[in-house]
Amino acid sequence: MAAQNPNHVQIVIPEHNAQQSQCNFLEDKDFDYSQRAQWLRAAVLGANDGLVSIASLMMGVGAVKEDVKAMVLTGFAGLFAGACSMAIGEFVSVYSQLDIEIAQMKREKRMKNNGQNEEEMEKEKLPNPWQAAMASALAFSLGAVVPLLAAAFIENYKVRLGVVVAAVTLALVAFGGIGAVMGGTPVARSCSRVVMGGWMAMAITFGLTKLLGSSGLEM
Repeated sequence: MAAQNPNHVQIVIPEHNAQQSQCNFLEDKDFDYSQRAQWLRAAVLGANDGLVSIASLMMGVGAVKEDVKAMVLTGFAGLFAGACSMAIGEFVSVYSQLDIEIAQMKREKRMKNNGQNEEEMEKEKLPNPWQAAMASALAFSLGAVVPLLAAAFIENYKVRLGVVVAAVTLALVAFGGIGAVMGGTPVARSCSRVVMGGWMAMAITFGLTKLLGSSGLEM
C-alpha cells in the first residue's frame, strides 16, 4: 500500500453544488429567447424609432432655425404624434397576427385533438396586441426624451447640435446593447447597426433640410 503524500491537497466539490451549476447552465442554454421576441421587438423598435426620429426631426429644424424653443416644441410634437402612431400601428399589426394564428390553431385542432393542455400552452404563446402597443408607445417616449433633454437647456446653437448627437449616440449604444443581451444576440453587431442607422438618419435629415432652407424656402 503506497504511503499518502502529506503535501497532496485534495479538493472535494460538493455534489449538490456541482449538480446545481450544471442545472443552471442547462437552463440558460435551453432558454427559448423567442418567447421574448414579440414584446422585445416592439420595445426595441419603439425606443430606437423614438430616439432617431425625434433627434432627426430636431436636427432638421436646427438646420434652418437656431432658436432652441423651435427645436424643443418640434420635438415634443413629434413625441406625442409618434407615440400614438407607434401604439396604434403596433396594436393593429399584432392583432392581425393574432387573428391569423387563432384561425390556424382552430384548423389544426379540427385535424387532430391533442388535449386541453396543449391548447392552453399554445394560447400562452399567442401575441398580445395590448402588450405590444404599450411597450412600443412607452419605449418610443423613452427614446424621444433623450434628445429633448439634451437640447432643452443649451442656448448655444452649435453646442446644442453637438450635445444632441452625442446623447443620441450614447442612447443608441445603450438600447442596442440592452436589446442584444435580452435577445441573446451579439452585442457589438447590434450596437454598431443601430448607431450607424441613427447617424445616417440625422445626417440625411439635417442635410436635406439645410438644402431646402438655402434654396429660398423660409419657415
